[in-house]
Amino acid sequence: MLQSGGKVRGSTDKRLASVSAFDTILIANRGEIACRIIRSARALGYRTVAVYSEADAGAPHCEQADLATCIGPAEAKQSYLNAEAIIAAAKRTGAQAVHPGYGFLSENAAFAEACARAGLVFIGPPASAIAAMGNKAAAKRRMIEAGVLCVPGYQGEDQSDEALLREAERIGLPVMVKAAAGGGGRGMRLVQDKAALLPAIQAARSEAENAFGSGELILEKAVIDGRHIEIQVFADSHGHVIHLGERDCSVQRRHQKVVEEAPSPAADAALRSRMGEAAVAAAKAIGYVGAGTVEFLLDADGRSFYFLEMNTRLQVEHPVTEMVTGLDLVALQIRVAAGEALPLKQDEAVLTGHAIETRLYAEAPHQGFLPQSGLLAAWQPPEGLGIRVDHGLRAGQTITPHYDPMIAKIIAYGLTRDEARRRLIAALERTVALGIETNRGFLIDLLKHEEFAAGRASTRFIPQHFAAPARPAADDGLLAAAALLWFEHSAASLGHDPARAWSSTGRMAWPLLLDDGQAKRKLQIATLGPDRYQVEDKLLHVVQRRPDALRVAIDGTECDIAYCFVGDDLHLASGGADLTCRDVTYQLPGAAEAAAERELRAPMNGKIVAVLAAEGDKVKKGQRIVVLEAMKMQHEMVARADAVIDKLPVKVGDQVASRQLLAALTPNEVAKQP
Repeated sequence: MLQSGGKVRGSTDKRLASVSAFDTILIANRGEIACRIIRSARALGYRTVAVYSEADAGAPHCEQADLATCIGPAEAKQSYLNAEAIIAAAKRTGAQAVHPGYGFLSENAAFAEACARAGLVFIGPPASAIAAMGNKAAAKRRMIEAGVLCVPGYQGEDQSDEALLREAERIGLPVMVKAAAGGGGRGMRLVQDKAALLPAIQAARSEAENAFGSGELILEKAVIDGRHIEIQVFADSHGHVIHLGERDCSVQRRHQKVVEEAPSPAADAALRSRMGEAAVAAAKAIGYVGAGTVEFLLDADGRSFYFLEMNTRLQVEHPVTEMVTGLDLVALQIRVAAGEALPLKQDEAVLTGHAIETRLYAEAPHQGFLPQSGLLAAWQPPEGLGIRVDHGLRAGQTITPHYDPMIAKIIAYGLTRDEARRRLIAALERTVALGIETNRGFLIDLLKHEEFAAGRASTRFIPQHFAAPARPAADDGLLAAAALLWFEHSAASLGHDPARAWSSTGRMAWPLLLDDGQAKRKLQIATLGPDRYQVEDKLLHVVQRRPDALRVAIDGTECDIAYCFVGDDLHLASGGADLTCRDVTYQLPGAAEAAAERELRAPMNGKIVAVLAAEGDKVKKGQRIVVLEAMKMQHEMVARADAVIDKLPVKVGDQVASRQLLAALTPNEVAKQP
């Protein structure tokens, strides 16, 4: 890693001509990336300032910084996207530089320009470079002029439905519909048949307007079975531009990255050199300074590649490049912003070993990757040789619906790709994140899949092999442990000692009915003695008790089980298995199913962006009634049966809480009864 080396004074960087060398950096971001930046800034001897919304008060990134200051309400537009509030925060805390991280204002040219006008050093590229690449349509036109090969498509000014339909027909299906002003998979649709084209255009435009404030779209010929390869570039203010190799980001869901690795298993030295040269040419064409990423689509033939876009910021997946190059990219960003020259030349950028990163999302893969919010009751990141975890979490923290659902990044390094893959699987199996649903088990399944293990995953990997992930079936051993914990929990709540649950006629079995979200399981549990139980045919011995964890021998095999009770739910995890269940032994049968057909309730806190029906309307099963926006995604709430809408107590613009009633319905079968 790069070592700290003091501040540069008397810099010749034109951007610093009227600014003295900085000693305090404000991080205009939150969560794991804010913590990541603070770590490198401190190592270089800089003071750090964290900003936070009211929803993030007391968050770990605030506690890790030297200073922290509130910049507004929970809604991002009023806080993390509020340029005036951030600049005012820099002024009142004495910060002379601003690091934007990624997302939020990191690729906002107006914000970079506002920082310059306020006398603040923007730790990123010049505003002109951000502007040149900030709009996908304009960026493609610029790259075509620079001789960089682009995916065939349409990036014109006529944005009418008619023009887009006409151009899509010219390009030929399948096509990608993309928001010109944004990224992260929002405002993006793959269209494979003509009938779906107009709805896709309209939906992408609406989502883009809500996410980025611009409904401008571009069209691109869809490259099937290609790979998403990106090149990390770095430039200083002295005219030096280099690349630091590639990352493979092909494994995506909803066009959002899930797994990234460096180097790409599809790239050899010759391809890396060609792509690197194209990326450097793209950076030079716009006078780039700082860290940036040029994204390409590698054709299925493994030889032809096309420019997609340039991200004028640090990438989420930068840790894999750091691990194979030994460089601290955040430290490099700060050094370059302070006017230093890059400390290495192109031939000194050497890749060693392999690194793979997984993004831990608060989401339910089996529900279409629906984002989740709520209490993170237990959090224990993995440790070990070659393992790195970037996060801004602690147990007891609330994961809010106001921001992106990515909560942590778990990365593994190995001398070979398979060593890195094995280490990452083991690290994910040791990760404890309980209280909300995450994609932990889904990530393990991805890494274990033979296509990924063989290095053959393309951008269609998830659609092909995990199009509709099923909720993992409850592990019998974990279910037995859940029965043990519920039995002890119930006994303790009544003031009983579970070890004394006996009868004068012999051992007594107690019935339990556990609901794991898929089915209700009838179980019998009997106490055999202190810390010894039998659940159905399984023998359990509690070997050790720790806060929120048990060491249990199940049929003679010991394992660790992390657990926590949150409200009416018990959450458990052991190895790659997770289980959430509740004790419904005394619940009336059929109550939950009947309520689901009669009521639509918000799955999380969010904002109503569309109401597509009215009270008194007759609706069909699957018909959309309300669209909820949360965690930067739109969620369609649909009727679960043919019904009549009795009550629709929400309107567009309403902020709703988790489990709040959105619509009350009478199913047709009920309405027909005399």
